[in-house]
Amino acid sequence: MYDQSKLSELIRFARVDAGSTVIDVYPGDGDWTRLFSDIVGPEGRVFSFVPTEIADLKNDQVGRMRALAKEPGRENVEAVSADLVAMPEATQPADVLWLHLFYHDLHTALIQARGATAAHFNRAVYERLKPGGSYVIVDHAAAVGAGTSDAQSLHRIEPASVREEVEAAGFVLDAESTMLANKDDPHSIKVFDPSIKGETDRFAYRFVKP
Repeated sequence: MYDQSKLSELIRFARVDAGSTVIDVYPGDGDWTRLFSDIVGPEGRVFSFVPTEIADLKNDQVGRMRALAKEPGRENVEAVSADLVAMPEATQPADVLWLHLFYHDLHTALIQARGATAAHFNRAVYERLKPGGSYVIVDHAAAVGAGTSDAQSLHRIEPASVREEVEAAGFVLDAESTMLANKDDPHSIKVFDPSIKGETDRFAYRFVKP
């Protein structure tokens, strides 16, 4: 997670408000799900969506999100799990779909083992968002010209490739932010390396469904 000023800026960027319906894809430890739950309040809803493709990466991710949904005040959270491309059947029409440090994984063997591709997933997101809804992507930047080639090895992706793929699904780029940029990142180091972990150059895009 980030410091409070960046968190606040990211929330504004994502346009998550009281009463919103949010889909948090690959919720990890649930930090974003809890934050969104607090913001959307009793009139909103948060779907904490664990893709089956990565459900076994950590111990009982689905069970932990279900336990989160039972915490006091989390009645607006629903933990769900399905294949990535089946996400529309497991959730409801949403105002915001949040994808934090995960888009590059759509280009890895782990995700594609079940047949999902970035194009498949982007179409699923388009189907599930309400008209005017926001598709927000934050990810580790790869070097200019790298495209998607570093996704498997370094867990990075070139922002231009993300934009091209998402716009191909029918979305329109509404805003981008450099709040998480780091010009000192050489873009040649795996994001989990201690020398760069937590300090990678990151981009943020907000796309809108027309």
